[in-house]
Amino acid sequence: MHQPLIDLQHISKSYDNTTVLDDLSLTVRENSFVTLLGPSGCGKTTTLRIIGGFESPDTGSVIFDGQDITNLPPNKRQLNTVFQKYALFTHMTIADNIAFGLKIKNKPKAYIQDKIKYALRLVNLDGYENRSVDSLSGGQQQRIAIARAIVNEPRLLLLDEPLGALDLKLRQDMQYELIRLKNELGITFIYVTHDQEEALTMSDTIVVMNQGYIQQMGSPESIYNEPENAFVADFIGDSNIVPGTMIRDELVEIFGAKFACVDKGFGTNQPVDVVIRPEDIDLVEPGHGTLSGTVTHLIFKGVHYEMEVTTPDGFEWLVHSTDLFPVGRKVDIHVDPFDIQIMNKPASEDEEAMGVNE
Repeated sequence: MHQPLIDLQHISKSYDNTTVLDDLSLTVRENSFVTLLGPSGCGKTTTLRIIGGFESPDTGSVIFDGQDITNLPPNKRQLNTVFQKYALFTHMTIADNIAFGLKIKNKPKAYIQDKIKYALRLVNLDGYENRSVDSLSGGQQQRIAIARAIVNEPRLLLLDEPLGALDLKLRQDMQYELIRLKNELGITFIYVTHDQEEALTMSDTIVVMNQGYIQQMGSPESIYNEPENAFVADFIGDSNIVPGTMIRDELVEIFGAKFACVDKGFGTNQPVDVVIRPEDIDLVEPGHGTLSGTVTHLIFKGVHYEMEVTTPDGFEWLVHSTDLFPVGRKVDIHVDPFDIQIMNKPASEDEEAMGVNE
């Protein structure tokens, strides 16, 4: 097993007596694309700034490739940061912007020229050397900010919501560009966003954060399909999160109806939280499912219909289906056992914040 490129050990950070990070530990292996995902104020940008050297932790250590860099200034670290505000120098040409870090390091002129051409080619902006920053679109400015970072040949690139200022189409295009760049350069990326789709699309590892704690860390598939607690299930995509009772292994009761599932080890007759994704609900004719209800809401979303089905207990089930069931239609709900995710109910608010699901 290779040692991790980044190893955060028991990092804590507070501002004005408000704890932002609470005993956070995280390892990042080389050449991975790790996304820190969570709502505003969850601690993801603070984590990034501590890795970058722009903030110092109150407690804990930052280990880079086996070396303690906790007290090292940003310019001494083998990494670069791309911010949401691109921080390009408007009085300089594109070439001078890209060369800025290399000139500070007193690199030879010919070396710098080669690097500028190489970086512009990588970000698909060949021939832009002499343009001004103001003449570029937002997406082009974003590419120049990335080019300026990668000419320094960092082993780690930190990206703090770099696509947040772009429109949807451009953002999607840049997502694919970033994946391509990472694969071509072999650089480790740590990326901060609150956009779930962005995280699912780009990352090989997602770290879901809330209130200064890591809620879950894993592949996009495992985070989406097997959320470890209600926060993760609710934050990543749409979910129906309902109270249930685990009657015994592989059998859960939801609103008085018994559903077969595949989960074990929750005890007998124990209260649990049940997560069912909208796309995993099959609407069938009355008498052919497990719960009965009525379609009360319908929106056409292009790829599928989004419906709400209200059951007699008053719960509104969110359903995504390519089949149309009009408002007022009586239906039954069927869910395959593999599509039912069981989670322990947190015993307290503290446990809920920490994502405890033991």
